[in-house]
Amino acid sequence: MRSHFSVLAFMVFSAFTGEVAYSLQSHCSRRSVLFAPGAAMFAMGALPTASNAAIDNGLPLITAPSGLKWADAKVGSGQPVKTGAVASIDYSMTSTAGRFPQIYTTKDKGAPYRWTLKDGTTIAGIEKAIIGDEKEGIPPMLPGGIRRVIIPSTLGYEALATAGAKCVESGTDGAVGPIPPKDGSGAYQRWVQFYCNPRIPYQPDLVFNIKLYGKR
Repeated sequence: MRSHFSVLAFMVFSAFTGEVAYSLQSHCSRRSVLFAPGAAMFAMGALPTASNAAIDNGLPLITAPSGLKWADAKVGSGQPVKTGAVASIDYSMTSTAGRFPQIYTTKDKGAPYRWTLKDGTTIAGIEKAIIGDEKEGIPPMLPGGIRRVIIPSTLGYEALATAGAKCVESGTDGAVGPIPPKDGSGAYQRWVQFYCNPRIPYQPDLVFNIKLYGKR
């Protein structure tokens, strides 16, 4: 597993109110993610395993019975959005597998990701992170809040890992998003490789940084 050499690659991009930096060191499979909203630092390391991601760098993630892991980098204010309302978020999507785990971010793309909660067009893990789940001890997000979630395949794109699944862009009829656009950046191809590929029986966990907006 690339034991004869070490590669250190840095990908730094602006995300939400701060900076996200990914560093990959292949000889020890270490990936550190730094996320600094305002003056607070949002840090996670030791990917690709979700269990390692949950305990590193001072941001312990809470594991819900469903397998969703979550932590708030910033708690918002105001009223939570509820089922049937339109949710508006910016997000960064990262895989816990692959040499370069970053898949896509909506930051600086001109428009956030929007959908009507519980209309069937968005994966359950994101909706659970936003609406919350009282039985699982997950509070709802509030506008302006930023939450990191690690989403298992059962709350993600598991249904797409079958022959004949619709690997189509978000906003297309039948799509279950968020799905990166085919914009030439390679994000869509990276997503398809792990999350809409019947040749891969196991889907790695997804890491999302989510910023929830109020009415826009």
